[in-house]
Amino acid sequence: MTGMRALVPALVAAIAVAGCDSWFGEADAPPLPGERISVLAHQGTLTPDPAAQSSEILLPRPTVNPEWPQQGGYANHAMHHILVGDLPQPLWQTSIGQGSDDEERFVAAPVIAGGRVFAMDSEHRVSAFDAATGDGLWRVELTPDEEDDGHVSGGLAYDEGYLYASTGFGQVIALNASTGEEVWWRQLDGPIRSAPTARGDRVFVITVGNKIFALNAYTGEDLWSHSGITETASLLGGASPAVDGGVVVAPFSSGELVALRVENGWTLWTDSLSSARRTEELATLAHIRGRPVIDRDRVFALSHGGILAAIDLRTGQRAWDREIGGLESPWVAGQYLFLVTSDAELVCLDRDSGRILWVSQLPEFEDPEDRTDPILWAGPLLVSDRLLVAGSHGWVLAVSPYTGEIIGQEPMPDAVTVAPVVADGSIFFLSDDAELTAYR
Repeated sequence: MTGMRALVPALVAAIAVAGCDSWFGEADAPPLPGERISVLAHQGTLTPDPAAQSSEILLPRPTVNPEWPQQGGYANHAMHHILVGDLPQPLWQTSIGQGSDDEERFVAAPVIAGGRVFAMDSEHRVSAFDAATGDGLWRVELTPDEEDDGHVSGGLAYDEGYLYASTGFGQVIALNASTGEEVWWRQLDGPIRSAPTARGDRVFVITVGNKIFALNAYTGEDLWSHSGITETASLLGGASPAVDGGVVVAPFSSGELVALRVENGWTLWTDSLSSARRTEELATLAHIRGRPVIDRDRVFALSHGGILAAIDLRTGQRAWDREIGGLESPWVAGQYLFLVTSDAELVCLDRDSGRILWVSQLPEFEDPEDRTDPILWAGPLLVSDRLLVAGSHGWVLAVSPYTGEIIGQEPMPDAVTVAPVVADGSIFFLSDDAELTAYR
């Protein structure tokens, strides 16, 4: 790999495990029963539940997922425990085009299907690469001729041979995934800063005006739409809807979470993940920027406004909630929920009760002594008994899902602000300089 950062920030170096053979660390066995104390100095506001700390964490066996066709994996965003090799090594690296800067950013990760990796750069160019070699297959430009650059891009979703792209120009475009040729094109009534979700014969997309559209996947025809609460201020990017069991769950920048029938758009229930207790100006933004997860008829959603909630998919009744805020999607595996908070805490909770089992403080600043250059964390992703989190300082950490201990680290070509993805045993990282790196 080229262009690596020369030094690890002091805090990362202090907590890294000495003598690790790789960034994955060594094989990690489940811990023995008994009280567990975090190896990191916890500086946030969350504390483990005393009754839950002594519980032994038992994860489901990791399995191979052949594809990663949507943002968050599959349309329900529940990927559980993914199998990869014990010692992943760099396989290939290639550029997807234009990287992120102050005016143009990409906010969506690549998707993988049919042996191809599809990615959109910050100037709305969509490219396809061979997943095994990184060789380029095709590239198309989606910026309209009459438009200038400078719009935040949306993202991609794959289903049944079609690649669906949403753009900051308010477009949804269906491409032939094999050739990149346009199949249909649809103009919506506002910019789109999140990826679409495709399931069956429908494509679901949310505009910045908090309006969700259901489009015919084969023609682009408007099937139904639903308008949420308008929000004048929001964070960069957005979350894709989650779809499962005939229900689509739409997250909005207002903090509103809405469950709708896939067939006709009828509202099943609504909830609000805004918190009345947070008074800081930025924290008052209730934006649900992390994707909601549907797992076994329960919805898990996290807002920047400070609410994590588990909600019954059919009734909308909350099973539990916690005063936890964050920008990233929760990760569900077995009976556990893993997430990164707005305070750079990596947390493990019991899926059924919401009890906190452990809390691990991640590095918060590139310069911890002066507390400057805050680190933004993307993830987590659970692969072969490792939680992967990627940082805007250009490093990926591997963390034990059993204890929260940091057990390995790996430099990236540049900052990483979108979560890594996994397909067919390979891990893919997209850094802000538009370098796509595959490990296997």
